[in-house]
Order: sequence, then structure tokens, then C-alpha cells
Amino acid sequence: MAPSSSLVSKIKVQLKLAISRLRMVQQKDTAIAKQQRRAMAQLLEVGKEESARIRVENIIRSDISTELLEVLELYCELLLARTGLMEAKECDPGLEEAVKSIIYAAPRTEIKELHQGRQLLVEKYGKDFALEAANNTDGKVAERVVKKLRVEPPDPELVTLYLKEIARTYGIDWPKGQKSPDEEEEDDDEDEPSGGQAVKNLEEPLTTEELVKATPPRDLGPRSPVSVAPPSPSIDNLSPKIRLPGPPELKPGAKLSGLKKQTPGTVAKSDASNVDSGEGKKDVVGGKIPNVDELAKRFAALKK
Repeated sequence: MAPSSSLVSKIKVQLKLAISRLRMVQQKDTAIAKQQRRAMAQLLEVGKEESARIRVENIIRSDISTELLEVLELYCELLLARTGLMEAKECDPGLEEAVKSIIYAAPRTEIKELHQGRQLLVEKYGKDFALEAANNTDGKVAERVVKKLRVEPPDPELVTLYLKEIARTYGIDWPKGQKSPDEEEEDDDEDEPSGGQAVKNLEEPLTTEELVKATPPRDLGPRSPVSVAPPSPSIDNLSPKIRLPGPPELKPGAKLSGLKKQTPGTVAKSDASNVDSGEGKKDVVGGKIPNVDELAKRFAALKK
């Protein structure tokens, strides 16, 4: 007999292979079941109901087998997560259901990786343990596994439900002239909307005169960028002032500052020279305003 640690390692590897294989088989069976359902829909469409009832049993059996493989996959994942409990010689109570269910169901499947994992489990826990699991003498095998492995014809009601579901999925009127409960509920909702209560009449639209008389809301239109907060009760200022930023201060340039430094005498002399020459059409910036006599002299000089 192999040492416990090496045997547990082999079981761990084999469980990973079995999980991968179980998933692949489930995907394959699901794809085949879809094709079979499409074929059943075609038989119902052409009126071959008896043939469809016989063939749909294969679909039911395939679905049960797929569910069994899913359960066994879950048990393999459980054992893989609890491999530390396998180091003991006796089977841990937390693993007993999973181990016995795999030993019981593996020979009834076509998964080779699961068969090899079963052999390793039998080697680990002994032949007596394996016989109890294979015969389910102690009833520790999961009931859902035992139920899915029973070979018995499906109930006629289950067959009818399968055919109805296939017909509804592919939009086929079967049985003829009968509607599904969902379609009947939709028809009832259309006849009596809002749970059978009458819908209230819509209000009449307002006339133009009523709209003109209506007071527009205060929030309508653009808002001013300047807003004044109302005075708080703790202050006496009932009319707060709005403080806006003033214009920027303008600093004089170099020319203007130079003119301001000139004396009044130099400015007067320049004015007199401009008047005599007839070229003083504009006042010097910062000079005095001419009187009426000076203006008359300038016009007389311009006429000459």
C-alpha cells in the first residue's frame, strides 16, 4: 500500500483532471440538447406529436445526466478543497458523503478520470468502505445522486411540460388553440390595465388666456451674477451695501510725468510761440484753456 501522503497527492491530481473532464462533457451535452430541442420543435410544428413525445424522453434523460455530472463535479471540488482531511486513516465525517457518492456513481458514468479517482479512493479507505458505498447499505450516499441514477420512464406530465416549454421557446402554437398562462396574463393586462381599475381621464390643456394670466415662477430666466445675502437677525444693518471691485489704478507714463515736471513759465512761453507761428492748433496736454480774445487772434491769423 502506498504511503498516505503520496496517495493523497495522486487523488488530488486525479480530482483536478476529473473536474476538467466533467465540465467539458457538460458543455458538450448542453450543445447536443439544444439541437435536439430544435428538432422537437420542428416535429411539433408539422404535427408529429407522438414522435415528439417519444424522442423528448432522450432530452429528459440527457438533462438528468447533465445534472448528475454537475453534482459529481461539486463533490470533486469539495474533496479537492479538503484534501488536508484525507491524511487521516479513517474517512472524515465531512468527506464521507462526497467520497461514497463518487464511489457509488462513478461506475455508472463514462468519465475515465472519475473511474481512476474512484480506484484511488477505494485504495485509500479500503474494500469494506467501498462495498458499503457501492451498495449504499448505510444510506450515506446523497439522495439526489441515487434519484438521478434510477432507470425509469419519465412521467407523462413531465413529458408534456417539456414539450410545452420547447413550443413556447421556439414560438410554436402547441397544443393548438391553447395559450400559455403567461400569454393569458398579458391579454388580461391589455384588457384591464392598472389591475382592472379604470384609467383616469387626462386633464384638458390650458388655454392661451390662462397661460397669459399665469404668474411665471421666480426661478425662471437667467440669474444675476451679483446676489445680496439678507441680513442676519444678530445685526442692525437692514440695508447692506454692495461692494463691487473698483477700477484699476492708472499710473502715468513717462511723457505725462515729464510734462508735469515743467514749470508754468515754460508752458506759457510755448503757448505764445505756437499762437504767433499759427501752428498751435491743439492745446498742450496740461495747459490752460484759451479765452475769447486769444481764439479771435487765432482765427484772424488763420484767415491771412
